[in-house]
Amino acid sequence: MPSQKKILIVEDEKPIAKAMELKLNNSGYFAKAVFDGMEALKELDKEKYDLLLVDIMMPNMDGFTLLGKLREKNINTPAIVTSNLSQKEDVEKAKNLGARDFFVKSDTPLTEIVRRVEKFI
Repeated sequence: MPSQKKILIVEDEKPIAKAMELKLNNSGYFAKAVFDGMEALKELDKEKYDLLLVDIMMPNMDGFTLLGKLREKNINTPAIVTSNLSQKEDVEKAKNLGARDFFVKSDTPLTEIVRRVEKFI
């Protein structure tokens, strides 16, 4: 049996982060939530993940900055960006920083998030 795929959720809204974590864990993945970009960098220094779910608007370090730092460190883990922002410029900026996908949290049910994760893992 293949090893369990690991997903790091980077989301400052704890209820949303915990809901994603629970849904992904119940779908057969190992998911862990951290609550800002600084925590994510520390976690990625310790552990390898197969996929990142990254929010844009967070304290301490936003998702755009996190994606830029990951590129600087040559961390090539695929990332899906999540946000309640849906301006075309935000989507383009996220993709230019290496995001593989982008979805609006408030418009995306958890089952759809799992489906999107399956595309990239």
